[in-house]
Amino acid sequence: MIAKNTLKKLYKRGFSMSDIAKKLHVSINTVSYWMDKAHLERRSIRDAAYKKHNPHGDPFQMNLRLGHYDQFLIGLGLGLFWGEGMKNSKSGVRLGNTDPFLILYFREFLERICRVKREKIKYSLQLFGDVDKKEAVNFWCDVLGIKAHELGKISEVKLRGRGTYKKKNILGVLQIACHNTKLKGIIDTLLRTLKMSSYAVVAQLVEHVHGETPKHLAQMIEN
Repeated sequence: MIAKNTLKKLYKRGFSMSDIAKKLHVSINTVSYWMDKAHLERRSIRDAAYKKHNPHGDPFQMNLRLGHYDQFLIGLGLGLFWGEGMKNSKSGVRLGNTDPFLILYFREFLERICRVKREKIKYSLQLFGDVDKKEAVNFWCDVLGIKAHELGKISEVKLRGRGTYKKKNILGVLQIACHNTKLKGIIDTLLRTLKMSSYAVVAQLVEHVHGETPKHLAQMIEN
């Protein structure tokens, strides 16, 4: 027999059924049986994985008490992610750009609005063509206020053919990320709300000018 309080305590701490079985030296079937007997609700595989990687709770806390600057910052942060973020990434919140001011604003959004701790924010750098790697690394480390080893993965891509792309990326593309699927879900939800509001405003403007709302805008608002 496995006591209900024991199962509840271990499961709440983030232990999976497999972990509990190993800890108590019993089979997974035994753990499953006693969980059913105790009427303990099981986590989904995704929730279990999240809980295991975050045993002390969420590594972020959304700031809901917004002053004037915070309201500006949340709008800016969502707008930056809308335009430059990697929306299809399932591993968390990721954004890449060459503009250091854009990167710094987005980091402030993560820290001030999402309350992500600085050590939870990760970076990587992508360099193009014959770029001075040392110069690029020193530049981004100075901008971000970090040490070289904190910059993370540095990848170098050789350019094909001739063009001006190299000149636009002499210091590379800096990617900033927070690897948390729950935070990604919250930002996705906020972004959908922002999109719907934006579509509605545009539709009203177009209707005011042309006397009707285009079908594709109407469909966006409805969906």
